[in-house]
Amino acid sequence: MDKPTLQGEMIVLRPIRPSDADAMWEMLEDPEGTRLTGTTATFTRKEVDAWCASRATAQGRYDFAVTVDGDDTFRGEIVLNEVDEVVGSANLRMAMHPHYRGRGYGTEAIQLVLGLAFDGLGLHRVELDVLSINARAKSLYENIGFRVEGRKRDAYRDGDGWCDAIIMAILEDEYRAAQLG
Repeated sequence: MDKPTLQGEMIVLRPIRPSDADAMWEMLEDPEGTRLTGTTATFTRKEVDAWCASRATAQGRYDFAVTVDGDDTFRGEIVLNEVDEVVGSANLRMAMHPHYRGRGYGTEAIQLVLGLAFDGLGLHRVELDVLSINARAKSLYENIGFRVEGRKRDAYRDGDGWCDAIIMAILEDEYRAAQLG
């Protein structure tokens, strides 16, 4: 399956490719980013290279590099994975390079991927987990129209302690209502 490129006002989401491995590696080395996304796994450079090279043929998912219109530099990733076309659902995750957080790129990236999910793939529901320690991300998701559905207590490590995962989702009709509002 050919993976699409999504054009926004500020950004372009294009499929992740092998040449993104350097920037992906750098992003994975950011301690605050890994903390806020609950990433505890460690990766070798060889694994990151192989992962970036495999995205074009990965089934049931869309892995996008966040780039700025006119500049193809990798600024982060947004992924629509666990796509189940029978049930009409998918999972969303996003991570931005530390130098590009707080600039509105994430908001636009999520809106573009939701457009793909609901208008392009005909899905009914998109869900995500956000860590309870990541209030900024939770607020961003709520502003887009995601609703809190539940909580997994102590589901992630936070240093020597634990933090909850907040389960959020947006349904197709909620997405459409937000587009009109």
